[in-house]
Amino acid sequence: MAPVTAAFAILPSVYSNHLLLFNFVVFLTLAQGVNVIYGFTGYLPFGYVGFFGAGAYGFSLLVMHLHAPPVLALGAAGVSAVALGLLLTPLLRLSGAYFSIANLAASLAVLHFISNPNLEPITRGPYGVSLSGVFNPDLAYSIAVAVMAFALIVVVYLRNSRFGLALQAVREDAVSAASAGVDVVRVRVYAWLISSVIAGFAGGVYAWYVSVFYPETVFGSDYSIFAIVFALFGGVSTIIGPIVGVVLLYGVYNFIGFSTPQYFQLIYGALIILLVLFLPQGLISFVKRRGVDVP
Repeated sequence: MAPVTAAFAILPSVYSNHLLLFNFVVFLTLAQGVNVIYGFTGYLPFGYVGFFGAGAYGFSLLVMHLHAPPVLALGAAGVSAVALGLLLTPLLRLSGAYFSIANLAASLAVLHFISNPNLEPITRGPYGVSLSGVFNPDLAYSIAVAVMAFALIVVVYLRNSRFGLALQAVREDAVSAASAGVDVVRVRVYAWLISSVIAGFAGGVYAWYVSVFYPETVFGSDYSIFAIVFALFGGVSTIIGPIVGVVLLYGVYNFIGFSTPQYFQLIYGALIILLVLFLPQGLISFVKRRGVDVP
């Protein structure tokens, strides 16, 4: 955990493309957030971007209307995401594809609510948000690295705590876990809210870094899809798995995707197909098969 955080804290001084580094940090954070809810509970959140967008707008509303300092507004980003998570807790009664589809539908509903032209005085509707008064990419990047560190600490805790073991027990067999005294509903809700606050903080720091964005930007399905694919590719319910997924896949995307997108999509699709067929538990499972203990 510490080497990853230190590396991304130092890299801006030796690599000029700060936006690329920032995107790496954001996706590392989101992939760990997906890891919390999917890796430890088995719920696959196709609409995870809803929390990211809620965080971006929670941050923006406090800056636009109350002129709050950005660091304080990040608190509102987390609170907004948690509030949305609490509102959507009934979705946890669903399972499998039903949960995933309902979660995706909920994120789309939030997008249409935020972009309603009638809410222009509050959210700026479909016309976009401008936060040029607080534009400070260097500080925003530093805070993004801190948010990533927070996400990593959460996953380390879940890997080594009784609460994390309870979550994994519920993921494997909820009935047996309940018989052993685990409050199934409570631990699922806690994991759901923890994953939401991680995405909310990521959304808030993203809004701060870019300072100008539209609803479709922060509620775009790419964030959910990329974060899920990165986490699954590396291997969920581990600390290192999502990191490997982001570094490899997002690295390939930036190396091939911009210049020759048609080849990137072919390679990307082939990698995912091979992974599903031969390494359904992610790349980390390949290492585990050889008896190596992976954190």
